[in-house]
Amino acid sequence: MNFLDEALKEAEKAAAIGEVPVGAVLVKDGLVIARAFNVREKIESPISHAEIHALIAGSQALGSWRLIDCDLYVTLEPCPMCLGAMVQARIRKCIYGAQDPKGGALSLGYRLNEDTRLNHRFPIEYVPHERSSSILSEFFRARRRASASEPGSS
Repeated sequence: MNFLDEALKEAEKAAAIGEVPVGAVLVKDGLVIARAFNVREKIESPISHAEIHALIAGSQALGSWRLIDCDLYVTLEPCPMCLGAMVQARIRKCIYGAQDPKGGALSLGYRLNEDTRLNHRFPIEYVPHERSSSILSEFFRARRRASASEPGSS
């Protein structure tokens, strides 16, 4: 099973309800134990990123906030908040499919996952995933077109 493809299914759910299309799946022992997608607009919460909800659902599924043997697959490079949450959750590894030069923690130089001052470190792997990038491009292109066609937007 391609877990980035599974995360993409979650991103597509986000896009279908007008959310920025980011999805995440949490995997333990080769099985998806949690799935989530962005719902910031839907529940009006600035912390409702896919990764946060996947970590919460995984913790509930395992009955522990420690996700030591879990890998998080996410369609977009995690932001600093989400990367910090992964450190707190003690995940084993994060794999992402699209880079985010304007908001991604690694792109911005926040390598919290490698910071020796923190009590947990883990690897992050960028695995280019064409559809993870294109779904975001399509979403924002459509949003710009809709904005440009609104009355008074010339």
